[in-house]
Amino acid sequence: MDLLVVGAGPAGLATALHAVRAGLEVAVWEQRAGTVDKACGEGLMPGAVAALAALGVHPPGRELRGIRYVAGPRRADAEFRTGPGRGVRRTALHAALREAVLAAGVPVEQRTARRVEQDGDGVVVDGVRAGHLVAADGLHSPIRRALGLHRPGRSRRRNGMRRHYALAPWNDRVEVHWAPDAEAYVTPVADDLVGVAVLTAGRGPYDDHLAAFSALRERLAGAEAAGPVRGAGPLHQRSSARTAGRVLLVGDAAGYVDALTGEGIALALAQAPAAVRAVVSGDPAAYERQWRRITRRYRWLTHALLGATGAAPVRAALVPAAQRLPWLFSAAVEALARPAGERSGGL
Repeated sequence: MDLLVVGAGPAGLATALHAVRAGLEVAVWEQRAGTVDKACGEGLMPGAVAALAALGVHPPGRELRGIRYVAGPRRADAEFRTGPGRGVRRTALHAALREAVLAAGVPVEQRTARRVEQDGDGVVVDGVRAGHLVAADGLHSPIRRALGLHRPGRSRRRNGMRRHYALAPWNDRVEVHWAPDAEAYVTPVADDLVGVAVLTAGRGPYDDHLAAFSALRERLAGAEAAGPVRGAGPLHQRSSARTAGRVLLVGDAAGYVDALTGEGIALALAQAPAAVRAVVSGDPAAYERQWRRITRRYRWLTHALLGATGAAPVRAALVPAAQRLPWLFSAAVEALARPAGERSGGL
């Protein structure tokens, strides 16, 4: 085959869709069966919604008009100017992408990639030969490690936890609640369901971290938990390169800074066609340059926010500053809402 994709999350499935549209013979391997859930904020930025629509994928969910920052009684709002985002259950997103891949005739096998070898003509994965391999096997990518591309993270070891609540959404925005040592992201994902994700460098159970957000805790009082707490982390993952011969890393496997800016899915959807273009052109190394361009804004902004909000005085001043300078907050949100990698003269 022309391309083997290992990992059937959004990054891997989007890569497979772009590959089959480019005329490549492609197959997908995923070690987990069926629809896969994962701890994530579940808010798709407008750029991600547009990228999915271009693939003919329209997952069900709730329209999002913007982002709201909350710290105690203070609030700051910014609307998406380029169109709405969408709150989508991770399982609904995965199911919609998987259905599109299967409808395109791409085989999806429940199979684990254990041994990767390369020669001048292709890649051999557990005895199966392909022209190229895309590793979209997640945050802790075994293939990234096997290829010697993994580098230890140097920043704070932040983790994410998420739980759903059977509750009608009270807002049409993603709410980001700020506490001294954590953030909570509230995303409407259905008419009767909200997801609440907590990002923190602290240890302890989900409910202990949620206790730091008094206003949010009051909102959720009496609401029934709709499913278990799911966790992910450490979030910061580094890779020395995104290509190794005929192997390309896509999505979280390529490296990840933090979920603070909510761009994970948008970045994966932008990386997927870039990887396929590099494969079609016979120049996998070109993907490295494209990856850097696509992720530049995300890496800069996320590192800057993490560094700034690591200091308690700056963290405490963030929402008041967003209130006093709404144009700056709106510009930052607009930068996040644009398709990943799009050039602009703005922030």
